[in-house]
Amino acid sequence: MVRLLRPLVRGRTYTRPLVRGRTYTRLLHLWVPVAAISVWLWVEPRLPWVPLLVLVPVGLIPAVRVGEVMQARLLLTPDEAEADFSTRPATAWRDRWRTVLWLEIRTLLGGVAAYLSIWLPIVAYALAARAVGHETEDLPALSGEPQWAYGLLAPLPLIALYGVVVGLGEALTAAARRLLGPSAAERLSALEERTEQLLERNRIARELHDSIGHALTVAVVQAGAARAANSAEFTDRALTAIEETGRAALEDLERVLGVLRESERPAGSRPTLADAGRLLESARASGAKVDAEVTGPLETLPGHVSREGYRMLQEALTNVLRHAGAVPARVRIEVADGALTLDVRNPLPDSSVAPGRGGGLRGIRERAALLGGRAHTGPDDAGDWAVRVELPRG
Repeated sequence: MVRLLRPLVRGRTYTRPLVRGRTYTRLLHLWVPVAAISVWLWVEPRLPWVPLLVLVPVGLIPAVRVGEVMQARLLLTPDEAEADFSTRPATAWRDRWRTVLWLEIRTLLGGVAAYLSIWLPIVAYALAARAVGHETEDLPALSGEPQWAYGLLAPLPLIALYGVVVGLGEALTAAARRLLGPSAAERLSALEERTEQLLERNRIARELHDSIGHALTVAVVQAGAARAANSAEFTDRALTAIEETGRAALEDLERVLGVLRESERPAGSRPTLADAGRLLESARASGAKVDAEVTGPLETLPGHVSREGYRMLQEALTNVLRHAGAVPARVRIEVADGALTLDVRNPLPDSSVAPGRGGGLRGIRERAALLGGRAHTGPDDAGDWAVRVELPRG
């Protein structure tokens, strides 16, 4: 039974292109350049090669590839949502010459398709006419008996036409993918852009972790301290600190969401070390005794170094509050020759406590490495917990 059905299945495979819309859109794509060629041949039939010569300067225009890609997407691959075509003008000379070659191939294949689309049906009609006894001048080489034999030959030109339409459409599509697709340099550029986007998303995720984590840590510490103090005055101060920290976290969240909505939003809107005062005050309001010292002009720091330094300081102070609580903390920010040194130290209330195993301090080390610097997190010789970051001149 399977053997009997196999020819029918194969027949469906062979005839499937007849019911596909792209077969006919590809044929239309092949015919498009023929109109201009036909007009030229009607004007000057002795110079049929002139249209091919004119295509050379046309193909060297960068924007031409964009128009050809639009046609290819619409007519050659209408059922493919993500066809691998370039979306940029051909700026490099190599890509411009690829466009020229594409135009030449498209024109030549279109001429072949147009000629055979007209000639093969005429041949089929002539054979069918001979089969019923009508004499035709289209096939002078065919003569003799029996006449019915021409009827057997009549379908062959139509089958050949079917093969021409499908085959040339596939060939043209393959040429389009090859010549209108992105070059190696464009693929590398797209990969770099994608990498930049992933890095930006990773940076945004870290900023959310640092900002929201800091706010939640302050809120938890303040709420616990207010409950333990059982003092209306202290509770009022704690609620004020929670409100201010939460408000700042909401501003950070809104800013980050704005960056996600507006990909071209300038990075300069992010907080820098010039805004470090609010971090220090937030930590002090949570009960930590912060001794801060700033040496050197912060405004001379490159923007990206200052922004990342702010986030590192924020995570270091969050780590103090989260793991050590209301303990004295020493913060040193030093700027010398455009380089930044950030040092945050605090005593550990319990030697068994080992902060820094989570993602926050790991993020500090990763940020420093991306900027070409280094970061150390761990106990120092005095038994304090230290976060020391050294970032080179940007």
